[in-house]
Parts: sequence; structure tokens; C-alpha cells
Amino acid sequence: MISRREFLQASVAASALYGASGVGNWSRLAAQQALTQDQLLQFDAFGNVTLIHITDIHAQLKPIWFREPEINIGVGDVKGIPPHITGMDFIKEFNLQPGSAEAYALTHEDFIALGKTYGKMGGMDRVATVVKSIRAERPEAIILDGGDTWHGSMTSLLTKGQDVVNVMNKLGVEAMTSHWEWTLGTERVKEIVDALPFPFLGQNIFDAEWDEPAFEPYTWFERGGAKIAVIGQAFPYMPIANPGWMFPEYSFGIRDERMQEMVEEVRAAGADLVVVLSHNGFDVDRKMASRVKGIDVILTGHTHDAIPEPVLVGETILIASGSHGKYVSRVDLDVRDGKMMGFRHKLIPIFADVITPDAEMAALIDAERAPFKDQLEEVIGKTESLLYRRGNFNGTWDDLICDAMLSERDAEIAMSPGVRWGASVMPGENITREDIHNATSMTYPNCYRTEMTGEFLNVVLEDVADNLFNTDPYYQQGGDMVRVGGLGYSIDVSKPIGSRISNMTLLKTGEAIDPARTYIVAGWASVNEGTEGPPIWDVVEDHIRKIGTVKLDPNTSVDVTGV
Repeated sequence: MISRREFLQASVAASALYGASGVGNWSRLAAQQALTQDQLLQFDAFGNVTLIHITDIHAQLKPIWFREPEINIGVGDVKGIPPHITGMDFIKEFNLQPGSAEAYALTHEDFIALGKTYGKMGGMDRVATVVKSIRAERPEAIILDGGDTWHGSMTSLLTKGQDVVNVMNKLGVEAMTSHWEWTLGTERVKEIVDALPFPFLGQNIFDAEWDEPAFEPYTWFERGGAKIAVIGQAFPYMPIANPGWMFPEYSFGIRDERMQEMVEEVRAAGADLVVVLSHNGFDVDRKMASRVKGIDVILTGHTHDAIPEPVLVGETILIASGSHGKYVSRVDLDVRDGKMMGFRHKLIPIFADVITPDAEMAALIDAERAPFKDQLEEVIGKTESLLYRRGNFNGTWDDLICDAMLSERDAEIAMSPGVRWGASVMPGENITREDIHNATSMTYPNCYRTEMTGEFLNVVLEDVADNLFNTDPYYQQGGDMVRVGGLGYSIDVSKPIGSRISNMTLLKTGEAIDPARTYIVAGWASVNEGTEGPPIWDVVEDHIRKIGTVKLDPNTSVDVTGV
């Protein structure tokens, strides 16, 4: 007799062959540059329940360039498996056609050349068109937002997230969870949440003083004759990865024992389908799915992975929907007799030149941006290099930011956080103030100048490397290596903590970093309260104005082994 897991495995295989899983059903047309909106949205409806998932928008309301990572190293059990494959390995894994629109959307390969053919991606007015199309066919489709929504742009910073809140409300979001939202501070988060027309979920957010649940753990939907529970999982490492002093009233954590309790609670209350709306990161969710029984679907976020097929863990499917508005996931499910019997899935790429903007949403976005239009569009300089930030080590945006800190803050070494948000800028384009903010905008932007010993610099690099390359996903926080300027080093990702980093070198002189010597270091995004210094966007803007045109040499300062 076939088991339920075998049945679900068959669903994955059938989806891939059918072409609704991912973008394979239009790859031939894509290669011929004959994409149409109807082809992008084509989907044979299935079952009785539809989920629409968006995540990690990072306040990007307009279409953008966004280059996917060139390097995304997996360690331990996840070495060499999605999402830890990139480029041609990714193309081969998912049977994509090199040079096609799908290869452009999902990998870094030939990004500049293919960008000229396929254009920008995203734009919440285009996302609105996709959502309306799905809902025209499936009026009861549930729209779920995975968080990292109110942060990441100049307008979201200036409006304290309100521009994005207004857009997501109009989109019709029905539940969300959170991460960077909390960097607006407790008071502002509560102000927004109190006015939201949908629940702000987090089964793992507790009152720090009383150790009691602080937000709704789950919400209910009755759709397609099924009773659906959606459990929220906020980013678990908030006080470590972000400034805890901004939200001292709350504690977070993975809390998978409580997640199991929540699953059992909603099952006992009659849930036919259990969905976890998560901001854990893909590998953390993969482990949680192996430990918590009874979850049907995890809509995962935080690590910005775009995977064109679901990943099956036991009897749980994991759906990864990318970031920055580049994709919308549609998941149709057959829910019967209290079980998920099968599914179809499609990661819908939002090609801005193909999908018609929704007029009402476009008007709202323009109205939200209008008060800041002149500031956003002011040209600061130009770039001859592609500016991007995605990958485990330095990208060109990071190199530019580090160069700016070295120059403007008169430092020997610069350190920039390994965050995964930030739109790209194509070679030959002007760099606007909005572009700079897309890579730097946050509520703790002060660019500090301090002294660190060589020994402490080593400790910092080792600590961040362990966050990224610890073989236990529960010890990973989901970012990338701290970006460095003026400093070179070697890293063996296969080693344990304390022994990954070697050959630290001061690039200006070629001398080895002396553990006992003190170095002048500039950095930004410190989680420490009271950090002083100019905002990083001013530092970068001053630097670009001085040099006029940005041209970056390839960065070979980090030697990576043990992959």
C-alpha cells in the first residue's frame, strides 16, 4: 500500500513534469523572448485550497535589478543540495535552459547580458496583478506575507514603514510574520500592528519579563470546505542579529517544542491543513520540519532563496519564494479528510516588462513616493561596474561601501554587515540616492570609527563564520560573512569554530595582521546602543560624489577552501 509520503513524493515529481512547479512550462518560449503575461500566470487549478506566498520584499515597491548569488555554500547534511547550489549547477539541477528567462531570474549567470533582454523584476503593482489574476480564478486564495516587509528602502525609513504597510493592506494580505520590522522599535511596531486588518503572527515571540506568549500564535481560515490553521514563526535570533535594545520587551527563539504544541492544539481543534508561515531561514525550517510532526506546508523566508520546486521533508513541503518582490508562489492543495493529499506549485517570476501593472496599486505607490521624489531620484554618480550584494562573501556593493568607509572615515580596515538585502545597479547606470538607500537603509546606520586588535578582528571573523558555516542549522542566523575592506584572509569552511580563519593580511602593506597590534576600523550597523558616527548613506554618498564614476576591480582578498 502506498504511503502518504510516497504519495507526496509523486506530487513533487508530477508537478515538475507538469511544469507548474517552477517555470519549466515556459522555458522554450522564454528562450525565444516570447514571454506573455498569460504564459507566466498559466496554471491548471488543482484541489480545493490555494495559498499565495510573498516574503522578504524589503520595502521594494518598484521594479528592480536583483542578481542572485554566485556562491551559497552548504555544510554538513545540506552540502551541495538546494538552496546551496548556484549558477550552472542550479541550471542543471532544475533542467533550466541557459540563457532563458528562467535562468536569468534564478541565477547570476550572464546577468548583465540577460538583463538587457529580460529587464527588471518585481514591483508591487505587478505583484498585485498576479494576485488579482489568481483570485479571479480562486476567490478564496489566502495571501500570506513572510516578513522583512517594512524595511529596506528610503521611503520606508522616512515613513517608518507606513508606505509599505499601506501597499500590503491594499494587496489584501491576510496574515504576516516578522523580522526587520522590529528594528522600527517596539512602540512603532505595536502602533502598526494595532491598525493592521490582519493578524501579526509569532508563536515564538514572548514577553521577556513574564515569559508568556506576546502575539497571536496562529490564525484560522475556512476555505474550500477545509479548516486551515496558519502558525506564525518570527525570526528567532532577533536580539542577537539586530539591536535588542530596540525591542527589550520581547524574547524570541526557535521554540520548536512550543511549535509542536501549537500543531497539536490546532489539530485537536479540527485543522484539516497546518501551514507554518516562517521567517526562520531555509535550513532552520528544514530541520524544524524533521523535528515537529504534523506540519503540512512551511512557507519559508529570511534567507532569500528562490527554489522552483518544493522540498519534501517527511510529509512536510517547504516552499521558498525568493525576495525583493521577484517572485510570487502559488500553491494549490487537495485537502480531504483532514489531510493534504496532493499539491501543485508554481514559483511565478515577476518580469516587470511582461506583467501589466495594476493601475490602482501603481497609483498608490506613486502617491506614497511623491513627497520624496526629488530626494530619491537625485543622481549622486555613475557606475561602470555591476553593483550587487548576494553571496557568502563580498559583493561589489559591499566593496564600494567598504571603500567609502576606508576613505571617508580614515580607517585601515572596514567591516560591513553580511546582510542579504539590497537591489543591484547595472553598469552604465546612474547611482541615485535611492540606490544607495536600497543597500544601506536602516534605523541604526551610524558609521563608527574605533580601534580593534588583530586578535579581536580574528574573533569577529571566526564568530561570523560559525554563524554561517556551523553544521547545525539551529546555530545559524541566516546572513553571510561580514564584508571587509583593507583586510584579506583565508577561510576553510570545513573546520570547526576557532580554526576557520587564517592568513589575515593588511592589504595596504601586505603585512600579516599582528594579534597584539591595534588597528583603526570603520564599520556600520552595530547592534550596540549609543553608537556614534554619520549615517552610512551619507558616507557612501560623499565618497561617490568625490570619485564621480565607480569602477571596481575584482575582489580576490578572501581565499575560500573546504567547500
